[in-house]
Amino acid sequence: MPSLGFLKPPQHIPRLPEQEIDQEYRKMRWQVLLGIYIGYAGYYLIRKNFTMAMPDLIALGYTKTGLGLALSGMSLAYSLSRVCMGVVSDRSDSRKFIVVGLCMCALLTIAMGVIPYVTSCATAMFVSLFVCGCFQAFGYPGCVRAITHWYTVCERGVKMSFWKTSSNAGAALVGPLAILAINLFEDWHSKIFLHGFVALAFAFVAWIFVRDTPQSCGLPNIEEWSGVSSKSYSVDHEREMSTKEILFKHVLNQRVLWYLSFANIFVYLVRYGVLDWTPTYLEEVKGLSLTQVGWAYSAYEIAGIPGILLTGWLSDRFFKGRRGPAIIIFMLLVSIAVFVYWHNPAGYPWVDAACLFTVGFLIYGPVVLIGIQSVDAVPKKAAGTATGLTSLFGYLSGALLANIAMGIVVDMYGWNGGFSMIFAACLLSAALVSFTLKQEKEDKECS
Repeated sequence: MPSLGFLKPPQHIPRLPEQEIDQEYRKMRWQVLLGIYIGYAGYYLIRKNFTMAMPDLIALGYTKTGLGLALSGMSLAYSLSRVCMGVVSDRSDSRKFIVVGLCMCALLTIAMGVIPYVTSCATAMFVSLFVCGCFQAFGYPGCVRAITHWYTVCERGVKMSFWKTSSNAGAALVGPLAILAINLFEDWHSKIFLHGFVALAFAFVAWIFVRDTPQSCGLPNIEEWSGVSSKSYSVDHEREMSTKEILFKHVLNQRVLWYLSFANIFVYLVRYGVLDWTPTYLEEVKGLSLTQVGWAYSAYEIAGIPGILLTGWLSDRFFKGRRGPAIIIFMLLVSIAVFVYWHNPAGYPWVDAACLFTVGFLIYGPVVLIGIQSVDAVPKKAAGTATGLTSLFGYLSGALLANIAMGIVVDMYGWNGGFSMIFAACLLSAALVSFTLKQEKEDKECS
């Protein structure tokens, strides 16, 4: 799969004088990190904003089934596009890749808000959201390419974890912006289009701050500048690779990536199996009120931010850039929290809330670290493809199991059956990641 011509990586420019390199390098690293943080927050700002307009569409006569099918277009396209866009990103300028994808998502979102035909029927909305989902897949691999070129393998745990909290920040802006939109325009369409205009502003900031590689700024590669590299690093990893070489030499033949891909299925099964069924479980089994359920649900998401940061720090500081040990520890701790949540009797809502907070705190770290470990397992020029492979299994299989399989199991065997499946998924994910420990220690421990 060739790169798109206008997205090709920029040419390396002559190296800066030695006395300027350190200062410029330190400045550019933080500038790039800030740029991808804002850019990725923009993607999440318009990934979920359509749901804010769904009550208005229901009031106009649309059915929940029709809107649910329309909304599935985004998830379906995003899942299927992650691998393709990962391959393209590895042969593209990350700055252009991030900004072009975000601008296209923003323009499609604006069109949904200002062109009546786009929201005239469920089919038109499905098509629009499907196309938007394809461009949503530009965000993650583009940002990953930038991080792998500007930060060493021993820094990525902290830096990628910090960057990944931008998804929480972007999603948190969806509701307040919807309220602002109604106050400004007094029209439900503004819940859709205002987010698109804000996302364009985020894209502009990303364009100003993000740069593709150090070499495109007249700087040495990160390994040469820092003196830190993984044991498997080679200067040959700095050249741009063909799609065939990326896929068949560095990705598809990597046993570690396949272990991580299958582990990701079970991690996502736990993540969404607990989260998506929380309202039903707490109301049906524990007898909690809507208010209690709402706070417990929020606790799950809020706890994810410090959990992500902690796991990234632990993997860098205590495991010398290795991610597998932290993933295993956290997934085993998740299994304990799930067990307590499952067996806590009705009448103790604070225990349920504490368990959900704990699961949220623990589960998002492995979600992020699997992505980081997949990046560490391949050369920098194959990072987008590697994360695309593991994400495909997580989103398409894990999330699907969390919704469909969980519902079937609960209908057939009750909640005990459902939570038995989630508990088993915790253990299976840890077991699969354990198969990566030896190779990760041999190849990827920092030197």
